[in-house]
Amino acid sequence: MSNKTSQHILPTASNLLGFCLIVITSLHISSSTKSSVLDEFTSIVAVLLCFSVILSFASIKSENRIWTRRFELAAEILFEIAIVGIGLIVLVILRKFWFQ
Repeated sequence: MSNKTSQHILPTASNLLGFCLIVITSLHISSSTKSSVLDEFTSIVAVLLCFSVILSFASIKSENRIWTRRFELAAEILFEIAIVGIGLIVLVILRKFWFQ
């Protein structure tokens, strides 16, 4: 079975997508920020996670071994970029509220 990581990326990316949506909602609810760079950056990370979920699902369901590996590799790359983005989001949020 070629798609070993896709089975782990799918639920994890879905959960992190929920985290991004909570951050976006929290930023819109709070009166301290209107539309910020953090809001837009979080939206970009959410889109990356959406594509990662779609590609990992396609990797699991694909019958063709070549396409399975390509989908899985693309899902891994997008997931890793999104993880770095989430780390940056957390650092910015900590800096913003810690030094307020």
